[in-house]
Amino acid sequence: MLEPTTAAALPTSDADPFAPEHLRNPEPLHRALREAGPVVRLSRYHVHALARYEEVHAALGDWQTFQSGAGVGLANFHHEKPWRQPSLLLEADPPHHDAPRRVLREILAPSALRRLRETWQAVAEDLVDTVLAEQGTEFDAFDALASAFPLRVFPDAVGIGPDGRDNLLPYGNMAFNAFGPRNDLVAADAGRVAELSGWVNTRCAREALGEDGFGARIWAAADRGELTHEQAPLVVRSLLTAGVDTTVHGLAATLYAFATHPDQWQRLRERPESARVVFDEAVRWQSPVQTFFRTATTDVTIAGVRISEGTKILMFLGAANRDPDRWTDPDRFDLGRDPSGHVGFGMGIHQCVGQHVARLEAETLMTALARRVGHIELAGEPRRHLNNTLRSWASLPIRIRRAA
Repeated sequence: MLEPTTAAALPTSDADPFAPEHLRNPEPLHRALREAGPVVRLSRYHVHALARYEEVHAALGDWQTFQSGAGVGLANFHHEKPWRQPSLLLEADPPHHDAPRRVLREILAPSALRRLRETWQAVAEDLVDTVLAEQGTEFDAFDALASAFPLRVFPDAVGIGPDGRDNLLPYGNMAFNAFGPRNDLVAADAGRVAELSGWVNTRCAREALGEDGFGARIWAAADRGELTHEQAPLVVRSLLTAGVDTTVHGLAATLYAFATHPDQWQRLRERPESARVVFDEAVRWQSPVQTFFRTATTDVTIAGVRISEGTKILMFLGAANRDPDRWTDPDRFDLGRDPSGHVGFGMGIHQCVGQHVARLEAETLMTALARRVGHIELAGEPRRHLNNTLRSWASLPIRIRRAA
């Protein structure tokens, strides 16, 4: 509960944002934190929380003051050894962050994705046709579509072989859980850390990758001296960590949005060009990545609150994306709004470098669906999969009616 405060005092909450009830249904806590003030102290973890859009957006863009290099989870890498080598993209700041990001930005440039569009559109249409033929009008959209499509096209694009792809989601789940406290969710993953980490690491080696995928191009950049050969497998690993789970749960959020907002599904069918904004509005509305931490590099004042150097700051991306001071009717999924500026992909130099890949996956899958499906609705109660960082899904039963 939030403690009563005077105007001059710092609002304090003893709530645990990583408790099951808040991971399952975060909006009430997000609302309470936004209403409490621009900065709220979370006494349970001795961190400061930002839940309003203005402060979250500003902190994400100020890497000099709010660093990622000390870890984007609760653990502080200056005092605790990370469970794996830190990500060169997510858990590094300039200058260490610069070369890996520059290489990936070139590899994932719009020109490269244009070459994938035709292939991915064909795969999406084949997948939708197969699901409708084999599973009929009721099926679990999480397994059949939201998971199946990214796990087919994205590893192909990276250059990962077909064997063992079922390890990708558990590995990502483990990695994103590790950004939170050492709670039961982290303990549940403990038995597979070595197995999953070993599998992913072997797939990042040069000899394990196809000749013309993103992974091979990362290694080619190392050959040209744009990266070191020690960095190359870590950059490939970053792709596999951040490029699968977030897209899978983002696609599930998109399908959930349409199943609960039938008018918006009709809007997409009538205006296929709106497929370009579908994923961004779904990411704003559901925020697959709910939270990230930063660490203050100096004594800093946020909205009149003094925060000491070395303090961990928990940014609630999901809360910022539903801040009514930034968004009109923020709890509604609405293809008529302009969702640009949402922080679901981060912001600033650490903004998700693969966001255009995720958008293309969503656009091709939703376009294929819209051509074949006239109506989507829930066929049962969706089930969440709890994760310390991700707003994840376990099941999304839907019922469809075929288009005329």
